Amino acid sequence: MVLTTIDSAVHWATSLPFGPVHINCPFREPLDDSSDNWMLSCLKGLDIWMSGAEPFTKYIQLQNYLACKAGACVPMAEVLEIIKGTDTGLLLLGAIHTEDEIWAALLLAKHLNWPVVADILSGLRLRKLLPSLPEIEENVLFVDHLDHALLSEGVRGWIHFDVIVQIGSRITSKRVSQMVEDCFPCTYILVDNHPCRHDPSHFVTHRVQCSIRQFVDSLMQSQFSHRSNKWCFYLRVLNTMVAWDISFQINAEYSITEPHVAHVITEALSAESALFVGNSMIIRDADMYGRSCKTHAQSIAHMMLDSELPCLRIRVAGNRGASGIDGLLSTAIGFAVGCNKQVLCLVGDVSMLHDTNGLAILTQRVSRKPMRILVINNHGGAIFSLLPFADKTDPQILDRYFYTSHRISIQKLCEAHSVRHLPVKTKVELQEALLKFEHEKTDCVIEVESCIGANSTFHSTLRKSAQQAADHALSILSRLSVGVSISDGLFLYKIHKMNFSLYRIQLCAPPTSSSADHHHNEFHREGYILSVYLEDGSVGYGEVAPLEIHKENLVDVEEQLLFLLHIIKGIKIDVSLPTLKGSFTSWIWSNLGITECSIFPSVRCGLEMAILNAIAVSQGSSFISMLQPQMINEEIYEKSSVKICALVDSNGTPNEVAYIASSLVEEGFTAIKLKVARRADPIQDAAVICKVRNEVGPCVELRVDANRKWTYEEAIQFGFRVKDCDLQYIEEPVENVDDIVKFCEETGLPAALDETIDNFQESHLNMLAKYTHPGIVAVVIKPSVIGGFEKAALIARWAQKHGKMAVVSAAFESGLGLSTYILFSYYLEQLNVVYTVMNREIRPSTAHGLGTYKWLKQDVTAIPLGIHYDPCKGFMGASVAGAIQLLKNFKVNNNVIHKTFNEEQVHRYHLTVNSKNFSYSIKVHEVGQESNDNVVIFLHGFLGTGEDWIPIMKAISRSAKCISIDLPGHGGSKIQNHGCKGAQEEATLSIEIVADVLYELIQGITPFKVTLVGYSMGARIALHMALRLSHKIDGAVIISGSPGLKDTTARKIRQAKDDSRADSLVAYGLELFLDSWYAGELWKSLRSHPHFKEIVASRIVHEDVQSLAKALSGLSTGSQMSLWEDLKRCDLPLLLIVGEKDVKFKSIAQKMFNEVVQDRKGEDGKGNNICEQMTGFDPNTAIDAESYFSKKSHGPGPDACFKDILKTTEMSVAVRGHETYQNGEAARKNSKFKRQKNERYCNFTIAFSSPD
Repeated sequence: MVLTTIDSAVHWATSLPFGPVHINCPFREPLDDSSDNWMLSCLKGLDIWMSGAEPFTKYIQLQNYLACKAGACVPMAEVLEIIKGTDTGLLLLGAIHTEDEIWAALLLAKHLNWPVVADILSGLRLRKLLPSLPEIEENVLFVDHLDHALLSEGVRGWIHFDVIVQIGSRITSKRVSQMVEDCFPCTYILVDNHPCRHDPSHFVTHRVQCSIRQFVDSLMQSQFSHRSNKWCFYLRVLNTMVAWDISFQINAEYSITEPHVAHVITEALSAESALFVGNSMIIRDADMYGRSCKTHAQSIAHMMLDSELPCLRIRVAGNRGASGIDGLLSTAIGFAVGCNKQVLCLVGDVSMLHDTNGLAILTQRVSRKPMRILVINNHGGAIFSLLPFADKTDPQILDRYFYTSHRISIQKLCEAHSVRHLPVKTKVELQEALLKFEHEKTDCVIEVESCIGANSTFHSTLRKSAQQAADHALSILSRLSVGVSISDGLFLYKIHKMNFSLYRIQLCAPPTSSSADHHHNEFHREGYILSVYLEDGSVGYGEVAPLEIHKENLVDVEEQLLFLLHIIKGIKIDVSLPTLKGSFTSWIWSNLGITECSIFPSVRCGLEMAILNAIAVSQGSSFISMLQPQMINEEIYEKSSVKICALVDSNGTPNEVAYIASSLVEEGFTAIKLKVARRADPIQDAAVICKVRNEVGPCVELRVDANRKWTYEEAIQFGFRVKDCDLQYIEEPVENVDDIVKFCEETGLPAALDETIDNFQESHLNMLAKYTHPGIVAVVIKPSVIGGFEKAALIARWAQKHGKMAVVSAAFESGLGLSTYILFSYYLEQLNVVYTVMNREIRPSTAHGLGTYKWLKQDVTAIPLGIHYDPCKGFMGASVAGAIQLLKNFKVNNNVIHKTFNEEQVHRYHLTVNSKNFSYSIKVHEVGQESNDNVVIFLHGFLGTGEDWIPIMKAISRSAKCISIDLPGHGGSKIQNHGCKGAQEEATLSIEIVADVLYELIQGITPFKVTLVGYSMGARIALHMALRLSHKIDGAVIISGSPGLKDTTARKIRQAKDDSRADSLVAYGLELFLDSWYAGELWKSLRSHPHFKEIVASRIVHEDVQSLAKALSGLSTGSQMSLWEDLKRCDLPLLLIVGEKDVKFKSIAQKMFNEVVQDRKGEDGKGNNICEQMTGFDPNTAIDAESYFSKKSHGPGPDACFKDILKTTEMSVAVRGHETYQNGEAARKNSKFKRQKNERYCNFTIAFSSPD
């Protein structure tokens, strides 16, 4: 400190305007526990300075060198060389005051490709990212949660930067400032336009005085090599895991907290608003827990015209410094006047009370936009409760001298100044308050009630959780860093291939979930063994075992797996997948292009299992070690076991069931679950339970499972009769989930969730909010039913956080699945220990529902499960070491394998069709057996090719021969004049001409009728053929298609537009045309797709641009003859599919539906089953419509083709264009199409593009 202070004083004394310099000698920081003793280590790193004559800090005034040529500025040349030579650099963004400077800082971050730590006052901490430009998040690594990552001692010892460039002054986080100090000796470059000294760490080596724009301009002229990809990747994983934990803790805490306010504040801000943050705890919470979020711009063109940044900057201001908490409200009002934005002022109660006169200023008639003042009222100074001395100080002393507690009513203050006041006590009320006043033109004070004690406790929880997350991340990274080459800084391996096999194993008895006839002698379980092969030769196995009662079946699952076989080959595996903190969901979307809700739960579970096991094999590790690498200890595993709960199907007399239960107790089971609600009268079930309790004694844990089969009244009857049976819990006692809490309160009996969580599709924490009641003591988690281990871990953590048991339960999987569940259960038990330590509680070990192993008469492997009585622990347990060995040495028992599936091959060829004077060479893509008479023809949209449909074709190729074609003018199809020699006639295209060509093509492919599936332009062609060439067509699926325009003037206008587009395509070439085409509003949702660049790149493959332009013009809706009248005479089955958000085509589809069904009323008065419409695209509607298609089909069974086409699309990448096919749900308009299966959502697989 003394060195840099004297260094600065000498500089200013010897520089213009010369003169004396005053030196302050500050005391140590108050309330700090740091040592007063000087140590020799303070001189560490000063060797070079002491051995030379140069000053410690070099001062550069860049404005003096603006006239110099690039490189002529010697001091800046040194800075450039330092930055070019660094391996681990950090860009630190302090307070930035103008939008131009924010933009410049963002450009610098992208140019340097360094990790960025953005202070809350930088304007980039609460950024709003545009999904249309994902490259900002890809190319700029914002380490938003470095502050909490530094709570980990391991992270503090590991992290070190060679060069730190700080833009702007004043960093809010003390932990980040301390890290900067710990990096010494290193190069520390501080850039700010003011001449004043700012060097709190006392080792700035280069002080650059200039504007941020000037500094950035000087650096943008140079190119920097990016040599720290691995380093950046590690920081990304670390930040992601800490961010996930922070978000989990905040969202899983259902009472409103001060960190929650900081966490959600971005949602209330827009480009037209700004944020003013108060001092003390307010600004620290905003800096620690604020988050970025995604928003939407109208279009790239609109964004550029409005000079929008690729990420919307949120103007943030504060008033930090010697002023403390004085005058903050008045400053915020002045800021609102100056920035001319709608300001949200975030301030604490004490700060507000120090400036209540600001409320008087608020009501003055000043030209400004309305303000929202959000006051967090914890009735005192909460920040002191978080300082180290608080734990050692008497609470009365804290309350009297530090907290400055008060009883002043903020509401009364607002009333006195005629300012609108809104009290907020819940998260929902806060959200409503922020949204309510966003568009109103009056000032408002929003008061959030808080409590110092609760705030201190929750901050402590957040810190402990973040520290554990950081330790976990570091242990994963340190383990993977050994012998692992991360070539691009992001991924470990590539998937070489995947296959799967159908197994069928014998059971000793029917599953308790089955309605099978118990008098049969043989019972079986079927499923799939999934094998994932990595490029290094490692193989991981997973099990996909759907159950019909969970609305999945083998046929549906098989088609999804066939789809995955195609898209997963060559996909990179993210190193962060074993963290189970949103990593799999992110990986599935970003790499496979599949939304979370589009994949069957059992499929996702098997995929996660196989990938985690593959990574473990490659690392020479185990499944459990991948999840919890910091606890790797083979000796502990050898001694560890997981407590198992036995399962009893309570069919039989009370004595018979009691005998079975007592036999299990004699084997060593200390926990038993009995299935109930199997009898007509719940009183009979109660009698069974009472008898079992009397037989097994009081020490055995008894659970019962009603599977939602009782009404509330029946459950109450049962409950009152078993009140003295000391049940650990009752699973799902009532059929109406809304009655479960009422049941607990009425009977006093504990309950557990099972089917309730099975039905959650997404937003699990929000859905679980209503089940925090203490009467709900457990959640039963079936990984294959809820959708894998990542979701299971999330729900388990929620349960543990709220003091509930997390019970892993099997769904009659084989030994492969059970072994993985054993290890996952052990992992959850270790997490439970962590919560026990954090909350200073005593929680007994949980018995997990893996007793289904007793049903296995056969298994998919010859290695037995290590489940036996553990005399040391006194319970029936599953050996952790045994499960590890089974997975490591897993070999498939070929005796139970009935079929193995590998990727289908695509046969590509050209067929020539002659029509009039032209020859059409059509490129054909074919998948499926040649002998299959069920033929489905797929027609793409404008700019597409037949390749777009390949994933769907492969998925349904077991039941149909699937053919997609490159339509004339597209892809590899060509048009040639074969008329007389010298003929100059040019080919023209129209819907009619293409339909005739396709008709001839189909005639050559099959003598039977075909099913047509078309999107956009392809849909219009398919509709034309279905209506005009129906003798060859058995039915059509019309996706975002129309019968054309009725109005002649509208057709002419549209034709002129498309003719102009076609001219531009020919004049400027395909590449420029694509840039312009995909910049339109039409493709807003597509631009947010992770494969957008690849999709656009695939559009460049068209061989004949002239013909492509003719297709654009000739196949335009402007040149298409209207088919609206033809719809009235339609006798073929049509399925109309539109996007959930596609307003235009929703309206068109409804009108088409009305045209088809009018004057065709059936017996039910709903129509004659000719046409069905779907919104968004739920495959179950199509499945349920199978009977409809079979009634209308005249061929060899194309109704099955419709079924398979539609089921398979749920596995999709997203449909490109019109905001279509995004998490949509089928509209059920006809009673003929009632849902018979569980809702499953989907997106379409194909890279669609269309001018419609």
